Amino acid sequence: MPDDADPEANLKQWKTAMQAEHEDAIANPDPSEEHRIEGVTQISYRVTFAYDPATDSLERDEREQVDELTDPELLSCACGVRGMTPEEARTHVRAARDG
Repeated sequence: MPDDADPEANLKQWKTAMQAEHEDAIANPDPSEEHRIEGVTQISYRVTFAYDPATDSLERDEREQVDELTDPELLSCACGVRGMTPEEARTHVRAARDG
């Protein structure tokens, strides 16, 4: 039975267990699942609007990309493993192919 008197110890124990589970999911991918690495990234745009007095509305006038597409720092696999570094993602895919 966990010791509810020490929340810090419980949190540390939970983090350790979650990290071990995450590492196991990376190293031992389910062979019956599809393994495709994916990530989400954003590109910022500066958008200007023109005011249309006839309709009292703002209409998008121009769009300028202000930064370049970059690779995300954390990646996921279609099988459900989330929050992997690029190195962990490579390990996961290699393990899936070797398995």
